[in-house]
Amino acid sequence: MPETPVFSTAAVAAPHPSAAETGQMILAAGGNAIEAMVAMAATAAVVLPHMNGLGGDGFWLVREPGGRVHALDASGRAGMLATIRRYRNKGFDTIPLRGPEAALTVAGVAGGWLLGLELAKALGGQLPLDLLLGDAIRLAREGSPVAGVEARAAIADDDALRTAPGFSVFLTDEGKRPSAGDRRRLPMLADTLGHLAHAGLGDFYRGDVGREIATDLERIGSPVLRRDLEIFRARVVEPLSVGLPLSTIYNLPPPSQGLASLLILGIAGRLNVRREESPERHHGLIEASKRAFAIRDRVVTDPRKVIEDPRSLLEPDALVREAARIEGRHAAPFVPSLPPQGVSLWMGCIDKGGLAVSYAQSIGPAFGSGCVLPSTSIHWHARGMGFSLDPASPNPLEPGRKPFHSLNPALASFDDGRVLVYGSGGAEEPQVLAQIFTRYADSGMGLADAVEAPRWVLARGEGAEPVTLKVEERFDPSLARELSRRGHVVEELDQSMADAFGHAGMVVKHPRNGRVEATHDPRADGVALGL
Repeated sequence: MPETPVFSTAAVAAPHPSAAETGQMILAAGGNAIEAMVAMAATAAVVLPHMNGLGGDGFWLVREPGGRVHALDASGRAGMLATIRRYRNKGFDTIPLRGPEAALTVAGVAGGWLLGLELAKALGGQLPLDLLLGDAIRLAREGSPVAGVEARAAIADDDALRTAPGFSVFLTDEGKRPSAGDRRRLPMLADTLGHLAHAGLGDFYRGDVGREIATDLERIGSPVLRRDLEIFRARVVEPLSVGLPLSTIYNLPPPSQGLASLLILGIAGRLNVRREESPERHHGLIEASKRAFAIRDRVVTDPRKVIEDPRSLLEPDALVREAARIEGRHAAPFVPSLPPQGVSLWMGCIDKGGLAVSYAQSIGPAFGSGCVLPSTSIHWHARGMGFSLDPASPNPLEPGRKPFHSLNPALASFDDGRVLVYGSGGAEEPQVLAQIFTRYADSGMGLADAVEAPRWVLARGEGAEPVTLKVEERFDPSLARELSRRGHVVEELDQSMADAFGHAGMVVKHPRNGRVEATHDPRADGVALGL
């Protein structure tokens, strides 16, 4: 059964109850949606360490009540010592996912919170940082139960993770992964967050915390230097958008793959297929995803290195050309060029004034690099997984370069006045976003039904397994059979694999009565809460 949607004057959606409760508390204290999101992000960093953390990256979309949309890129660049030669000389053929050499980019999360709070203040925010970080500090110090989604997460390279410097803080005293409900305390992380609450978030890069981080990264052998931290700033960027018949959709520009999410909707919207749950609609979305990913893999890279203007690819004529290449009854071949891009989480908030935030935060693969810095208890991400050691790749590793990023929180403004923030954590975000949005906007499903409905993802299996169209076991068998007849290789996954289909959420403000409706995915441990 779908989660019962929350109707209120302001609401949050998050993949963990504690994060949602933090956001609700900040809204009740008079905070705006950006302040609530910073507080939620801090709490999420403590209670869902396998998905995100203070040592990760983040991306923001913020819509003012008047309609202006802001985009914030809080992703880090490769360290000054991160060169292809370094990794080749160490015997690597690909970017490692675990250990000090995986900790190769600056963590941008704290810089994003800092930049977000500057915008929050410009829009009337007044809450102090110690209040915003208060729940996260308390949960880190007093402990919080290990989430079910963490306990059931399958980790292929578990041995490499266990041997990463400092990773033992996430294990039991016996050196085992904890079970759901086990209480985990992170007192040193609480101290770090407490210091930042009083010294300011800039201290993460240019103060005492930054100095400790740099010393620890150097000690374990990371290619990130103190100078890399000192020069980091999160950036305000121009959002990408695509026009649909009844709405405008926004997402992040490169290095985010937001372009792919917009392309899927833009291409599928030009196919003139039935809007309800039909084989034609699902086939169209799947084939639009293939076209979008081919473009993404060619175009999305460090924004300073992009060779094609992403906005030109979202023009109506370009979308019509891509749609014309789709065969209505035959599946095109598809071989993804990018390796899996780890896990992430999405959270959304709309406050009583109509300020709306869509936010994603991640550390790459589960638990990131696995490296936990001893002086701060910050676990460092492995978002450098978006790089290649091939100099001819669209995303070659270079000092100071940003890697490809899978994170892409979304936002929609409808012609009838509705404002929707939506997104998904986990993997394969663009495909999940396309399904939940079209089910809500085109098929007429309610918010909770659109998120709960069974999904598909076009993805490779473990190791060298071929790409298949993976469907949840609840997926309509007649739809699956028809998709198979069109050439899609359909693979049904049982309920134990529900996390493979993402953890989605949606929050929408209705113009007629000003009510805010919110829901979060029953596949996750999260909830939606309102005032």
